[in-house]
Amino acid sequence: MTTTISLRSSVLSATILLALCTGPTQAATTSPAIDSFGKTACTSPGKSVDAKGFMRIGGIDQWVRIKGSNCANPLVLIVHGGPGNPSTPYADQVYQSWQKDFTLVQWDQRGSGMTYGRNRPAEDEPLVVERLRDDGIELAREVAKRFGKRKVILMGGSWGSMLAVHMVKSWPEAFCAYIGTGQLVGRFGDQDSYNATLALARAANDQDSISKLEALGAPPWTNPRSPGILRRVTRKYEALSTEPAPKSWWKPSPEYTTAQYEADYTAGEDYSWLQFVGYKGDGIASKLDLYKLGADFAVPVFMLQGEHDLVTMPATSKRYFDSIQAPRKQFVMLPRTGHDPNPVMMDAQFRMLNEVGACR
Repeated sequence: MTTTISLRSSVLSATILLALCTGPTQAATTSPAIDSFGKTACTSPGKSVDAKGFMRIGGIDQWVRIKGSNCANPLVLIVHGGPGNPSTPYADQVYQSWQKDFTLVQWDQRGSGMTYGRNRPAEDEPLVVERLRDDGIELAREVAKRFGKRKVILMGGSWGSMLAVHMVKSWPEAFCAYIGTGQLVGRFGDQDSYNATLALARAANDQDSISKLEALGAPPWTNPRSPGILRRVTRKYEALSTEPAPKSWWKPSPEYTTAQYEADYTAGEDYSWLQFVGYKGDGIASKLDLYKLGADFAVPVFMLQGEHDLVTMPATSKRYFDSIQAPRKQFVMLPRTGHDPNPVMMDAQFRMLNEVGACR
């Protein structure tokens, strides 16, 4: 079953999700016991859960946050963007309204946030998609087991959407459905993104942006700074036609406000980004291509796309969506929305979660 929707009407409200670059870089490090999740199992319906700490995943300690008002609710595993931009620091601010109906599971991927601080990789240690994929699958299976469920709902945005597709294609038995936002299909900073942004700058006679983009030249690039230069210009133009996120979303929880976490977050972000783009344009991003994973999905697929997204271009995401086969699939075009989270995006994601319904 295939459905394509355009949400041009209605004022939408909500909370956060993930984008390639989220809110301000900040946070802090605590060191809870690795077994701190031993008491989070759902022993009786109606019991709330609020746990955070390190879990042994993929042979290393990885930071996990689990929160919900009723442990019997469906589990939602949120795969953050970046790579290197965990959403855990802002979870208490932006996901609170979701916690009534869902138990939310978030994790700092290896090379990111708390997980980076606990396991600092060598600068030349590669970040590998398949390793991150297997970490996510292991976490999904472990939390499902601890909460007495067979499956979880999988959500990912931007980089997180790329990683989530790798997860659901590799081990569909662990997931009830996949919900992706700003679906990354191939190389980040592609030709279409560059061309669309340069056209907007020229139409506005924005000489500063024009000169920066023309100096870059069209991708692919070999300078790791080039994608960031393009992203700053795309953000500028997305802001002209999108609804902004409330500033309150980007207020981190107390444990993420220490100088140590600030240092860990920044170092992890730098490490992950360089692994992503590469020193000569030869990083993870240069090898990404979801078409190579095949068109068949064993679970329902929901894709949400910002109408004004200049990073994961709507036409590119829709082309990929049209190519896939799934038991059910739905594409939602979001008005007043770019690549980064905003209330329109969050409300649509929550609607999709409720549409997926029971996940046991």
